[in-house]
Amino acid sequence: MTIKLSGTLVTILVFLFGTCIGSFLNVCIHRIPRKESIVFRGSACPACRKGIAFHDNIPILSYLILGGRCRNCGDPISMRYPVVEALTGVVFVALFLKFGLTGSFLVYSIFSSALIVVTFIDLSLKIIPDVITLPGIVAGIVARSLVADSVWAGLVDSVAGVVAGGGVLVAMAWLYLLATGREGMGGGDVKLLAMIGAFTGWKGVVVTLIGGAFVGSVVGMLLIAAYGRDGKYAVPFGPFLAGGALFHLLYGREFMEWYLTLIGAI
Repeated sequence: MTIKLSGTLVTILVFLFGTCIGSFLNVCIHRIPRKESIVFRGSACPACRKGIAFHDNIPILSYLILGGRCRNCGDPISMRYPVVEALTGVVFVALFLKFGLTGSFLVYSIFSSALIVVTFIDLSLKIIPDVITLPGIVAGIVARSLVADSVWAGLVDSVAGVVAGGGVLVAMAWLYLLATGREGMGGGDVKLLAMIGAFTGWKGVVVTLIGGAFVGSVVGMLLIAAYGRDGKYAVPFGPFLAGGALFHLLYGREFMEWYLTLIGAI
């Protein structure tokens, strides 16, 4: 007997699968900066360190049932946990609707998961771990070579993306330091954009930089206006790069066509 699944049901299953992956990403976000194993120890409450039962570890639902508190000690559970789970589910659905159940969907789901981990680590600690970006560069080169129409074309495009991503940010960081006497971008951002270039090619670097710089500038100006600062405080750039990369995956081709048309019109 052949079982046919409707498109809506498959979409729901993809979302649920994404939330499960998001639950694991929460483990990565918490443990990677602390250099703890993400494999050999079960989930535990950060406050009381007691293990979390499987029925209290259901993505999103368990947080709602428990009222956002640990069942054992009653300590508040960070809102980050259901946010990451829901976000991962939504991103997986968006990728599924874009690529279908293909090799590209698998590759970009893994890539997007890494971007989500980087985003939330950078937001909380203002660091981007090398353990994610450096292996990610190698994985991106291999993956893009495999999903491209031609292995050689994919390899060349991926390597060009790595060089463009890393090189552009190094140049920008040097010019900013020269102009202001302050470091405005860390090495983690450089490696992150190199990883993004490995997965998306040089065009992905262009779209990521345009999108990330635009949103980052807007957010920075809003923060300065709201808090009356002089602009010398650090705003992590990694989340904006990650958002720009996701935008490229979903709308990069359309954006480049619009942008080139706009330039031609001007």
